[in-house]
Amino acid sequence: MKIRINIGKMSMAAELNDSVTARKILDALPFSTTFSTWGDEIYFSIPIDSPLDETAKEVVAIGDLGYWPPGSAFCIFFGMTPMSSPGKIMPASAVNIIGKILGNPADFKKVMRESKVTVESA
Repeated sequence: MKIRINIGKMSMAAELNDSVTARKILDALPFSTTFSTWGDEIYFSIPIDSPLDETAKEVVAIGDLGYWPPGSAFCIFFGMTPMSSPGKIMPASAVNIIGKILGNPADFKKVMRESKVTVESA
């Protein structure tokens, strides 16, 4: 299930896994909204509700896409967050892993000053 994440002039391919949360997100596409940053994480609220599931993790990898239930938020992890420690990228609390960036996650550092994100089917 391929998607495209557009921020400013950057367009990044990503792939959603086959989890229940990822399927809910795919069904809700497309969506466009403002986003926030938290360290090297971009996150934004999306119009779905899903509890933690079997994919939930408290430590993520660079390039992981997550869903954070407390904020109904889609999360893009491309580096350390304020909660991280050496060698461990940590979200604010557990996230469902919903997919992975297919390009270079470091490219998100170039668009952190933008304000709007669009996520659509690819």
